[in-house]
Amino acid sequence: MRVRDSGARIALGSAGLRRIVAASMAGTVVEWYEFLLYGTAATLVFNKVFFAAGTGELDAILAAFLTYAVGFAARPLGGIVFGHFGDRHGRKGLLQLSMILAGTATFLMGCLPTFAQAGYWAITLLVILRFIQGFAVGGEWGGAVLLAAEHSPSRSRGFWASWPQAAMPMGNLLAAAALLVLTSALPDSAFLSWGWRVAFWLSAVVVLLGYQVRTRVTDAPIFVATQDFRDRQATSGAIEVLTRYPRALFTAMGLRVGETVLYYTVVTFSITYLKVHVGADTRAILWWLLAAHAVHFMAIPLVGRLTDHYGRRPLYLIGALAAGTWGFFAFPMMDSKQNGVVLAAVVIGLVFHALMYAGQPALMAEMFPTRMRYSGVSLAYQVGLMAGGSLAPIIAVRLLDTYRSSVPIAVYEAVMAGVTVVALLFYRETFGIDLTEVDRADAESVAALALSRGADEPTGAAA
Repeated sequence: MRVRDSGARIALGSAGLRRIVAASMAGTVVEWYEFLLYGTAATLVFNKVFFAAGTGELDAILAAFLTYAVGFAARPLGGIVFGHFGDRHGRKGLLQLSMILAGTATFLMGCLPTFAQAGYWAITLLVILRFIQGFAVGGEWGGAVLLAAEHSPSRSRGFWASWPQAAMPMGNLLAAAALLVLTSALPDSAFLSWGWRVAFWLSAVVVLLGYQVRTRVTDAPIFVATQDFRDRQATSGAIEVLTRYPRALFTAMGLRVGETVLYYTVVTFSITYLKVHVGADTRAILWWLLAAHAVHFMAIPLVGRLTDHYGRRPLYLIGALAAGTWGFFAFPMMDSKQNGVVLAAVVIGLVFHALMYAGQPALMAEMFPTRMRYSGVSLAYQVGLMAGGSLAPIIAVRLLDTYRSSVPIAVYEAVMAGVTVVALLFYRETFGIDLTEVDRADAESVAALALSRGADEPTGAAA
């Protein structure tokens, strides 16, 4: 198998790559706007309007976080479904569909009745919409990062593919800004009554803009060039990823665990910790998050560029080791209640996160061949997230409720970071590799397997 236009990615030029990157970022901004909005609302709003207070404020927040986890549980399913069809029919169409699904679910969340108005029907509808949102986001990430990674030249793939990752803090920044404006402009009673809904409705505007941007791009030449080879394979998608690339899949999952636990502790659980344990003002918390997300946005492309010079593994290892230490000094910094110190704790956590997160798109794209790349990166990313990030706020809240101390939370974070360090031992450095070489090796492997089974003709032999 040969990619008929392997130089097309380089010939695209910086202007073309910027257009591709903008399209890949557009939907990801929407997705992360919606996810942070839900995570923040779980602490500030949903524990009051959807869930009974129970025996304490942390009980209601824990119930809200359990519905938060539903979205994460749906994400691997979304990754499998979108990955299968994205590998067969292209990235672009699936990306447009995922954006519409997630945007519709988020808009409808803003229309839901409260528990006082509809009882458990309100919670049921919230869970259904959360599941749809998670399903759509599960399909979004893989397609978005591959749109950038597969168009990028080998020598700078880490940089260009890191931009969809930077869309995460951008979306979070927009969500924090929307909530900050609403909480500042409205009294608490009005914000809890209807003001929070406006933030969810605003997602419709971003969805329409993002959809328009994505109509102007096409799939990468390397995807088009492998169409015949994909069509000749009897199996595809998650099943073949599991059977043919188990090491890459489980390594990538392990790389996600420590990173996601750190991230959701910093941006989701820290809201609970600062609000309930430290007693910080809601507006102050949102200001801290706003500033931290801005730093995070700038750090990710910088780290992506560094991975093109020094490799994916060294930066990731530094980030994983640093992540294991964050909880031991960050929570005491938050306890100080000093604005600059609290802000520094959150910023440092997100910088540590960027060291791992920035290189993931290039790293994972280089681990799987084109014909199953969408399925491979989506499954690895979403299952790793479900094992780490989805449970992190729940476990952290329970540990805080049980021990009334941040030390067990810090220990939990350190253990999860250790899982990622172990996964790095199984990762084979890939920076600088040409994706056509990954495809050629895969084709040769398929041909060798066919010969070993006594096939008359090696299917998809390398040209």
